[in-house]
Amino acid sequence: MGVLVGKMAPEFSAKAVIRDKIVENFSLSLFRGQNVVLFFYPLDFTFVCPTELHAFQEKAEEFRKRDTQIVGSSVDSCYSHHAWLATPKNKGGIQGVEYPIIADLNKEIARAYDVLIPHEGIAYRGLFLIDKNGMVRHQVVNDLPLGRSVDEALRILDALIYFEQHGEVCPANWQNGKKSLKPNREGIEQYFTEFKN
Repeated sequence: MGVLVGKMAPEFSAKAVIRDKIVENFSLSLFRGQNVVLFFYPLDFTFVCPTELHAFQEKAEEFRKRDTQIVGSSVDSCYSHHAWLATPKNKGGIQGVEYPIIADLNKEIARAYDVLIPHEGIAYRGLFLIDKNGMVRHQVVNDLPLGRSVDEALRILDALIYFEQHGEVCPANWQNGKKSLKPNREGIEQYFTEFKN
């Protein structure tokens, strides 16, 4: 599996569904100047997947506050996405999800992001944080039965924003409001001295 961190995010143009509308030429470039959280999931009408899509929707306002666009993607058609969006949550559907969902029917996007499982023709649960300039700053890939943490995606996004604004780096388990450190020897020494006390 390839590492895309530090590289420009692969660009694409594909169909997507946003609420109840099918968009013909959806691409990452639509969000240049914003951060993007692009996540892949295996298939519509499955089991872990709707829990993740709803979890992202529940935190959508938090991402908006951070000038970040959520985008989902699977290898299903736009018509499958459309039908799933019309299915109530209590029936396993994703009714109420408002962010774009890409229809990667030819699997080219999953392949470009190196999350495609070739022998199954579906994607792992990959998540990519793409910065305002289109560079991948974070990626994580889960196996199919392992749902991801939206709170962790927000934490990493906060760390990126903090670093960009303050120039200080974020240590293990850092959260907004916690101690950061200067990226030098004095910074780490001061961090551990204060952390010990």
